[in-house]
Amino acid sequence: MTALVYLAVATIVIGTFIYLEQIAILYVLATLGIVALLLVVAFADLEKVGRNTN
Repeated sequence: MTALVYLAVATIVIGTFIYLEQIAILYVLATLGIVALLLVVAFADLEKVGRNTN
């Protein structure tokens, strides 16, 4: 349910920026989103994924 709320908010924000023709702000938000995603992946501990540590 929380994911749907986030999706709705993101849709409203993006739609508003497109309607108001603030494409530069969308570029900045997209860039920051990609940077955040890359940081999460970079700092993820992928060595222990799938291992059973009893």
